[in-house]
Amino acid sequence: MFGVLRRILRALIALPRPLRRLLAGPRASVDGQTLDLDVQLVLRLLGMLAGGEEPSLVEQRRATDKAAGLAWSATPGVTALPLSVPVPAGPGRDAPGRLPARLYTPAEVGDRPAPLLVHFHGGGFALGSIASSEPLCRVLAHQAGVRVLSVEYRLAPENPFPAGLADAAAALDHVLAHRADFNAATVAVGGDSAGANLALTAAHQLARLRDATAAFVLALYPVTDAGRGGGSRELFADGFGLRTVDIEVFERYYLPDGLEPIRPTGLLEVDDLAIMPPCYVATAGFDPLRDEGEELAVALRDAGVPVAARRFPGLVHGYTGMAGVVPAARDAVLDAASALRTGLALTTDRERART
Repeated sequence: MFGVLRRILRALIALPRPLRRLLAGPRASVDGQTLDLDVQLVLRLLGMLAGGEEPSLVEQRRATDKAAGLAWSATPGVTALPLSVPVPAGPGRDAPGRLPARLYTPAEVGDRPAPLLVHFHGGGFALGSIASSEPLCRVLAHQAGVRVLSVEYRLAPENPFPAGLADAAAALDHVLAHRADFNAATVAVGGDSAGANLALTAAHQLARLRDATAAFVLALYPVTDAGRGGGSRELFADGFGLRTVDIEVFERYYLPDGLEPIRPTGLLEVDDLAIMPPCYVATAGFDPLRDEGEELAVALRDAGVPVAARRFPGLVHGYTGMAGVVPAARDAVLDAASALRTGLALTTDRERART
């Protein structure tokens, strides 16, 4: 279905601009920004197809994996190797286990040592998988010229906090300790949405507890401050894809009753942000999570952490999933890949200089 939908959307986006405006509806301008016309067209069509009923969690998970068909698929020469990552016993896990993973290797890398990105998928801590994140991981591998290890973590509500974070931190710790097994010249960590939160928080945890962490963090439209209100969560509460009510549902899934919400999801109140590695933080102008992502970028910069912060004003949350049909979303993904390539090249050079 989504393959057909992608072809339909590409055909619509190829129409003359006046026709696209007619199909998309009146221009949407909020907070001094204008919603990208092609994004508006995609949202309108998806809204028409969705119908009126709220899907179950099972249906949402199924649709999230299938929706990868809308994402960018032009990644020639990238191979995918299924594997698993061992993790120790921990929260919600009585014995050591293994996390499903896929290792993506671009042709330009081959068998030689190269930078590696450990990637965690988005989905509100309750949706998504290594299948849903495959198109983005392939694009990052292809465009940045790095290996990408996509790791699947336990999902809420079956496995609420701290299960997902424990999995993310354990996977990153394993890769750092066994980088030779992955032929990794240096190790970065990244993700989108909830996965970006896990990447940021895992990097911070390891820096605090192990004194060794990822060399770079790639965070795309991250959630950083659960339970907040106002600002972008109010401005873009409805009508732009991800709704604030959806965020609140995911937060209830992820955070057990009585747990202070900001502690497991945010870095805005910690007093040791300076231990974080360099970061790339991207936000979307019409995203309810926009403000908290940008506040984190400011806090990191104030702590002396090198940060490249980008806002894509016409885009919405989850724009990587539109990169196969929306040119502005494609450009934003290319920007992330360029930042990843540059950031990892610089960190690799620094590590070589130390040795």
